[in-house]
Amino acid sequence: MAHSQNSMEFPVNINTTQITTAYGHRALPNLKEELQSEDLQTRQKALMALCDLMHDPECIYKAMSIGCMENLKVLLKDSNSMVRIKTTEVLYITASHSVGRYAFLEHDIVLALSFLLNDLSPVCRGNLYKAYMQLVQVPRGAQEIISKGLISPLVWKLQVEREEEFQELILDTLVLCLREDATEALGSNVVLVLKQKLLSVNENIRSKAAHALLNVSISREGKKQVCKFDVIPILVHLLKDPVEHVKSNAAGALMFATVITEGKYAALEAQAISPLLELLHSPMTVARLNATKALTMLAEAPEGRKVLQVHVPTFRAMEVESHAKPQVAEALQRAARIAVSVIEFKP
Repeated sequence: MAHSQNSMEFPVNINTTQITTAYGHRALPNLKEELQSEDLQTRQKALMALCDLMHDPECIYKAMSIGCMENLKVLLKDSNSMVRIKTTEVLYITASHSVGRYAFLEHDIVLALSFLLNDLSPVCRGNLYKAYMQLVQVPRGAQEIISKGLISPLVWKLQVEREEEFQELILDTLVLCLREDATEALGSNVVLVLKQKLLSVNENIRSKAAHALLNVSISREGKKQVCKFDVIPILVHLLKDPVEHVKSNAAGALMFATVITEGKYAALEAQAISPLLELLHSPMTVARLNATKALTMLAEAPEGRKVLQVHVPTFRAMEVESHAKPQVAEALQRAARIAVSVIEFKP
């Protein structure tokens, strides 16, 4: 007896660059019909063609206007893994354009994709992470992920995904979501998870984890958790990292964590002043700004102020420092001026 079986391979000899030539102005309407076909190969061919077409924002707009996004949502539930993989690829390409991000929000694609967070195919999950990372490049995209309750699942996936590329994509997404609102993340052990990632041998993961902690530490609860879970000594250690952007983000996280008294004394105990002073000479402007502001926070403690008094000339030099970009010079000068005023404060 003959048995039906879904092929795990894509159709051969498909030249997607000729789709518009073959169909003309009917390309997208015909592809929309093919997406709904019961024939597996027809669906696969249509998805392959869409992967090519969705690089064009105008095609995304047309696809959205004729209802293709709803068809793609249905295909995310397809029983064939190759169809799901290709559908998620179409969607992450779509999300790389502003009109595509709008389509995500209009058609509730974020939630539909979330059901594939535990898909057995790593390619499928990777495409999903790429789509989310693209979406959060705008605040509305980050807010959408937060509103759908997806921060906790993403924090969990950050723990369990072994692929470093996936971890980086998840961190990129979390960084921008945490900037909007860290409440759900703080209830999901995000500080402990990020603390672990600070120790990664991968410099990008270390840097992105520190950046995420910077955004976590904006809220008072975030600052308290960073202190509670002994993250500050690790951040201080990262100030000596061989990679500049790791040091910069670590200084940024310390800048916020040391606003509260507990954070100040944890950083002082970890000997943060010396590496922060070294960072004042970094080639990265943002690193110098973060270090200056962190040192200002430490100068609010009598012990920190006492140590930093001999370094006032360093900050005085920054006050008159010039820069090719006037706004950069102004930011550095203002930060240095505030630092001097705090260090020289007489109780």
